[in-house]
Amino acid sequence: MSDDTKDAASQGINTRLAHGGYNPRDYHGFVNPPVVHASTVLFPDARTMDKRAQKYTYGTRGTPTTDALAEAIDELEGSAGTILVPSGLAAVTVPFLAFAKAGDHIMVVDSVYHPTRNFCDAMLSRLGVETEYYDPAIGAGIAGLMRPNTTIVHTEAPGSNTFEMQDIRAIADAAHARGAVVMMDNTWATPLYFKPLDFGVDISMHAATKYPSGHSDVLFGTVSANGTHWDQLREANITLGTCASPDDSYQILRGLRTMGIRLERHQQSALELAHWLEGREDVVKVLHPALPSFEGHEIWKRDFKGASGLFSFVLREPDPAQHKTRAFDFLDALKIFGLGYSWGGYESLAVMANLADRLVSKAPEGGPVIRLQIGLEDVVDLKRDLEAGFAASRAA
Repeated sequence: MSDDTKDAASQGINTRLAHGGYNPRDYHGFVNPPVVHASTVLFPDARTMDKRAQKYTYGTRGTPTTDALAEAIDELEGSAGTILVPSGLAAVTVPFLAFAKAGDHIMVVDSVYHPTRNFCDAMLSRLGVETEYYDPAIGAGIAGLMRPNTTIVHTEAPGSNTFEMQDIRAIADAAHARGAVVMMDNTWATPLYFKPLDFGVDISMHAATKYPSGHSDVLFGTVSANGTHWDQLREANITLGTCASPDDSYQILRGLRTMGIRLERHQQSALELAHWLEGREDVVKVLHPALPSFEGHEIWKRDFKGASGLFSFVLREPDPAQHKTRAFDFLDALKIFGLGYSWGGYESLAVMANLADRLVSKAPEGGPVIRLQIGLEDVVDLKRDLEAGFAASRAA
């Protein structure tokens, strides 16, 4: 370990975010790295070209810009290597294709991001891979579901839309005992609030579209691997030709510089609103892992260093036939909260969660689930906006 690496490891997270992945002295002192656009890279002579004996050989295999971002992510994840891909979904599909083959059985948490489920059910099934969905609360009990041909265990904590926590260490230990690769979608917490590789995960996935971007204008994904699995992940990425552009890589690297302080604000505002919602008669339950009332709170408290700005609540409506109507009345009255997919940007968003795809884990009862992305607006204004939503829902 070099002195520079030791110094970086001892620094605070915001200092590391501000300086990671690029040394201005490497390029004439400019604070930000240059954006290198490349497809063709020239070689000085035929022998060098034949042996590919230079650092850069073709645009799909990396540029100084993409390397700067990958190095910054490695510093945060503690990983042996990181690939950059053009979307959060690609951050899931590339490692699945890297480590699954025909005849394999893989296990995916039932509270998974829906596009991940769709990829498993549509694409992987056609390729001869069987997917089994398991209860997010299973913990070490996952050993009882594994088969001799189980090659991947995929986790996501908190779960998509309903935020179920998972005992990642217990699952990883059980999976490794049977030779499976453990993957985790860590988009909600980011490596600032949870470092999957420290808990036994082999492959950490992140939709950098969210908090690293921070401005709702870039589609991006990162996948980081430990030393044992890095070469196979890298080889699959090169074979598939799934690479991210240097312009988008630059935007994500720039977003990293402020991600720490943005996350602090997202967390603070979201927790204030979550506590406020818990006290309302219009709300059956608030689904936020950092609330003591939440079922998975103890796991979150034990393993996570913080919470982000995304959570859900159950809007009170005992009649299932009226769930959509009640949710639509609530959502349509909102003015500051936008109605849109994704999250992690500076603006607040709201959607009605569709939980019809669940096979094992039970959806919350008592009303429709409303997911909120809490942005950087003032909390007093967000409360006023939510009040208008509740008023419209009651009036209907």
